[in-house]
Amino acid sequence: MSLLDWLVLGGTLLFIVGYGTWRTRTAGRTLDGYLLGGRQASWWGIGLSIIATQASAITFLSTPGQAYADGMRFIQFYFGLPVAMVLIAIFAVPIFHRLQVFTAYEYLEGRFDRRTRTLAAVLFLVQRGLSNGLSLYAPALVLSAVLGWDISLTVWMIGGMMILYTVTGGSRAVAVTQQFQVGVIFTGMVVAGYLLVHYLPAEVGFSEAMQLAGHQGKLNLVDFSFDFKDRYNFWSGMTGGLFLALSYFGTDQSQVQRYLAGRSQRESRLGLLLNGLVKVPMQFGILLIGVLLFVFYQFNPAPLTFNRPVLDEAARNPTYAPALRQLQTERTQLATARRKASQQLVRAYATRNPEQIAAAETHRQAVDAAVQGLQSRTQTLLKQAAPAAKAQEADFVFITFVLNYLPHGLVGLLLAVVLSAAMGSAAGGLNALASTTVVDLYRPAYPGANEVRCVRVSRWATVAWGVLGIGFALFAARLENLIQAVNILGSLFYGAMLGLFMVAFFLPKIQAKAAFWATVVGQIAVLVLFNTTDIGYLWFNIIGCGLVVLVALVVQRMASPPVPLSHG
Repeated sequence: MSLLDWLVLGGTLLFIVGYGTWRTRTAGRTLDGYLLGGRQASWWGIGLSIIATQASAITFLSTPGQAYADGMRFIQFYFGLPVAMVLIAIFAVPIFHRLQVFTAYEYLEGRFDRRTRTLAAVLFLVQRGLSNGLSLYAPALVLSAVLGWDISLTVWMIGGMMILYTVTGGSRAVAVTQQFQVGVIFTGMVVAGYLLVHYLPAEVGFSEAMQLAGHQGKLNLVDFSFDFKDRYNFWSGMTGGLFLALSYFGTDQSQVQRYLAGRSQRESRLGLLLNGLVKVPMQFGILLIGVLLFVFYQFNPAPLTFNRPVLDEAARNPTYAPALRQLQTERTQLATARRKASQQLVRAYATRNPEQIAAAETHRQAVDAAVQGLQSRTQTLLKQAAPAAKAQEADFVFITFVLNYLPHGLVGLLLAVVLSAAMGSAAGGLNALASTTVVDLYRPAYPGANEVRCVRVSRWATVAWGVLGIGFALFAARLENLIQAVNILGSLFYGAMLGLFMVAFFLPKIQAKAAFWATVVGQIAVLVLFNTTDIGYLWFNIIGCGLVVLVALVVQRMASPPVPLSHG
């Protein structure tokens, strides 16, 4: 990285954090002001805050790489989200606003009892506490590996800045900084997409790039085939994805808190609907960048693996170094052949001659087969040379392009995108963890605590959860394959949580005992199924929700006194 990149990166992050801290320095004098910003958020502020909380650094590190390897089919994961936004706006927002609750779980005590409220709060704290650690660890792992930064220092840098402004200004600081973070994110991704098209050969425009991508099966937007083991198809997105979105935005305090801060029901609803309108196109754009990356590397030499730390480790091993050099030689030769085959295919498409197109496609398929064979041999060698390597290759694709091809200054901007996303998502979760700790655990245990004391405890809870998140991120560095775990982790908890709220909203005859034990049974069942089956994780949202509703109905029926027979 050049000096200009460091100045852009540092200046962007310091401005966001500094302005957010200064702007909200007086916002935390009351509990309502500290946790919900005085409930004065506008609809567009709510929408941007929701987007920033959901869009973690993993979105911008891993999603382009996933499209590079697997095409656009991940977009189906979000098909149910707009529907979920409408349902939450209709059913959940009026209830939460009417009761003026601080957290979603506060409502459960009035509907059931304190035990059920505490259970829901604890499930959220466990899930979100772990997710926040992963949200810090994922970008730290990739950035430290690619840039040579110490992973512990990287985690502390991201976590420290996040704790600073969240403790100082509470929910309002999170919302203000997230607005700038979203601006940086969108600017950076638009610049990256433009440059990817600009760097293609002169004869290859956007339409030609899409033709090549489609020929390689990368524009697989919708798959109507049904398979429980397939994570991403139309049916899993419209059912499992819908239930996941309902759970996340309807029961996860990190998102509920975003729209509880609205000045009215209308503002909260509009904020949710803004997210529903923006999220799918946003993810489409990010995935499209991954597809453009794939096309870019059809004309430019790609490394043997984008996971540079693994490649370096293998190169240092005298046992595998000679074979690795031979693979690199083959890779160079195949890169030239692939570029020529891609150019031939583009020219054939321009002629619209079926015979020329068929011949060019046949030639290209032969080159692709050779490339895939080389990739298979490379992965086998790298696994032998570096068996303890962490993170998948896809997580390094986008950041490798940024570092190798972007001009000075833009590298710093794109790294600011990654770090802004990490802080925005984790700060929203951190603020929600503190809110739930104080409102759902501390205040019920100490009902005499005044506002000043509760705000003080909220600040200390923010620090504590922040440090715990950093600690878990540092611990996660010792484990493997965690970088894709956030959505899976959420699906293991969200189903049971959604089932509990479904019972609370729509089954008025279900009482506290049935709701509590149904949630326990549903949560345990999901964890057991996850460890004993290979069901796609999105389906656990439906399974968990359905089990809670079903068990609640059965337990309530068993607990209800029998109806006496009539003797007419």
